[in-house]
Amino acid sequence: MIRTSLVPVFLIALSYALLPAAPAAAQSPHTHEHSFGGAENWAQVFDDPKRDATQKPHEVIQALALKPDAVVADIGSGTGYFSVRFAHFVPKGRVYGVDIEPDMVKYLAERAKREGLKNITAVTGASDDPRLPEKVDLVIMVDVFHHIADRARYLKKLQGSLKPGGRIAIIDFRMDSPDGPPKSARIAPDRVKTELKGAGYALVQEHAFLPEQYFLIFQLAKT
Repeated sequence: MIRTSLVPVFLIALSYALLPAAPAAAQSPHTHEHSFGGAENWAQVFDDPKRDATQKPHEVIQALALKPDAVVADIGSGTGYFSVRFAHFVPKGRVYGVDIEPDMVKYLAERAKREGLKNITAVTGASDDPRLPEKVDLVIMVDVFHHIADRARYLKKLQGSLKPGGRIAIIDFRMDSPDGPPKSARIAPDRVKTELKGAGYALVQEHAFLPEQYFLIFQLAKT
């Protein structure tokens, strides 16, 4: 068991989204301990094909209209649910799967090698810094934003990791979603927009095709 402050944000988020029948202790925002050992075991949950029905990964990536040589940072990549898919969409580009859990980083690196995806690089990030090795065209955070502790600081730091015209895509649970974290732990899309604006970003696109999540895309605001 490890303290909540050290648990990768994506693991907590996906435990809410994908384990609705799990013990209450694993879903309570007041719980200070979580057990997320074993990437191999969690892969069976995170990469369950049943997830596709609500997450619609193909539609999400298509909506982002990435060029074949785009550089993508998948923040909270876990076992590679989105990273692997992005790698196929940007065959001439690069995908950085970022996670702060070493076992997940190791798993993604091995998965990329096993599946022959040479354009995936697994990155060990920090809770306050994705530690991206180069500037990217897209940063995507799926079910992660509401678990970032100091979002203002994190978003400011991300500015330096974006190429000119680079975007940040945020997908997270709507307030009325039947799954996900308790409502008290969720962040309404209007608040996300306000926080991003405060950090120097402007909303450029909003998609409504996901049944349980909002999907917002931002760029650095013009000055």
